[in-house]
Amino acid sequence: MKVKPSTRRCFLRSSVAAAATVQVLPRALLGGPKFVPPSEKVNVAVVGVGGRGLQNLRELLALADVQVIAVADPARTFSLEAFYYKGTGGRDPAQAAVEKHYAAKTPSFRCAAYEDFRVLLEKERAVDAVLCATPDHLHAVVSLRALRAGKHVYCEKPLTHSIHEAREVARVARETGLATQTGNQGHSTVGMRETVEAIQAGVIGTVREVHAWVGTKRWNPSLTTRPEGSPAVPEGMNWDLWLGPRSPRGYHPAYHPVAWRDFWDFGGSSIGDFASHDLDAATWALDLTLPTRVEAYAAGPMDQEIAPHGALVTYDFPARGNQPPVRVTWYDGGLRPVAPAALGGFPLPGRGVLFVGEKGAIQCDGAGGAPRLFPESLRAAPKPAATLVRSQGHHRDWINACKGGAPASSAFAYGAHLAELGHLGNLALRLKKPIQWDGANLKVPGRPEADPIIRGTYRPGWELG
Repeated sequence: MKVKPSTRRCFLRSSVAAAATVQVLPRALLGGPKFVPPSEKVNVAVVGVGGRGLQNLRELLALADVQVIAVADPARTFSLEAFYYKGTGGRDPAQAAVEKHYAAKTPSFRCAAYEDFRVLLEKERAVDAVLCATPDHLHAVVSLRALRAGKHVYCEKPLTHSIHEAREVARVARETGLATQTGNQGHSTVGMRETVEAIQAGVIGTVREVHAWVGTKRWNPSLTTRPEGSPAVPEGMNWDLWLGPRSPRGYHPAYHPVAWRDFWDFGGSSIGDFASHDLDAATWALDLTLPTRVEAYAAGPMDQEIAPHGALVTYDFPARGNQPPVRVTWYDGGLRPVAPAALGGFPLPGRGVLFVGEKGAIQCDGAGGAPRLFPESLRAAPKPAATLVRSQGHHRDWINACKGGAPASSAFAYGAHLAELGHLGNLALRLKKPIQWDGANLKVPGRPEADPIIRGTYRPGWELG
């Protein structure tokens, strides 16, 4: 059938107009909030740009298919020289670092900088994904708001500040189907995979005993409770915003930066900091569910405000399928286990994990170190088959997941479980008695005083919602 010239011109004009309209539609309308075409860059916002935030930022800038377009932090700038991070944190140096990185190819590129992450989420509609590296007490608040806004989320460990938060973040991540990753980078190492493969292959036989230890202590060794006095808030710092869901209190350098981990309102001491790293291999290899009993002892003074210098925590896990019950013991603050005879005098490192089996032992360094087999006779056997998919990189895997690839291996369902294990150790520590854990109902039977710790408290306007 012939088309009249005038009709054909109208058809072409309408087709061109329609095509132009499609080209300017937001990405979310083209493919839904989870859609990032493999050929496109993932637009990322980083919330919390202190020490870990800046380290994460550098990891993202190294990925060619990532564009960091915004950062947020309540502080404009602050020194990290007193801590192992060194350098300077805050939104101003982070913004400058991003713009400098992209300047060679895009001289006009500008990275948006916000004091309040909530304003960032409202205004920066082009953001596809959010990386959260705030203090622990804001992890769940940031992650949940970002997920509900349709953003993929990477959150530093521990994933949350309370057990209830862990369950809630895992639930919302599951319901939204967005790409998530927990910042326990050791999970992506080859060493951790080799440890898991060796244990699951039965190289050391049935494992009934695991030990994990880290040498960390308090950042504020001289304090025994909340610090006294209220020094002036540093210029450029929104202290009320930094407190977020917590009740108002005066600023003090004992809290910010980094040292906030010492205080129950903001962090979870050493076990909160490192359990997601150093209980990871045991959780993965032995398919640990939830413990039925947890017992903890404090090394040094602690109260309702501040954590102790160190802790010893034992977890009793029930049988799982054909695997027997297992006891996992955690040590920090300089405490460590006695090396079993199978190690033959091998000195335990300052941080590590030890699996004791009926045929021998595996010792690996913390956060994904390669397995060392004992006794020596076990090392002569061929290495078990590589049954676990190797990671392309912890951040790389998350970005791939944002683009529709396979889920990252430490997605929020797994990261939330690791966080809960750490929180249970702190719960037993703070209650000062062994606890029986009713995981199905988030209860310690007969201990109602545990409920505020399990569920957390939030000031108006900062509820999980």
